[in-house]
Amino acid sequence: MFRENNIEYERVNYFNDALTEDKLRDLLKKANLAPFEILRKSEKIYQELNLSEAADSDKLIKLIIEHPNLLQRPIVEVGDHAVLARPIEKALELIKSAR
Repeated sequence: MFRENNIEYERVNYFNDALTEDKLRDLLKKANLAPFEILRKSEKIYQELNLSEAADSDKLIKLIIEHPNLLQRPIVEVGDHAVLARPIEKALELIKSAR
């Protein structure tokens, strides 16, 4: 979608380039989201860890760093704002508002 709209972007694969705790906290703050809101609840590891909304935020952040497949994606960051781009049109809205 970005290529189709001639929007330059940097793609980060968190499986290859590990997400740091500071970066994850920064993205959450920019997106105004709690850690539980960015979990992929259909993932096997989510079920195995028996996670719930009542889980401690710091614990969830550490688990997301340890198990990046728990993280919903894509997360699009533009300046001081970020959005969980599901659906992807949310990313375009963010980009348009930043221009």
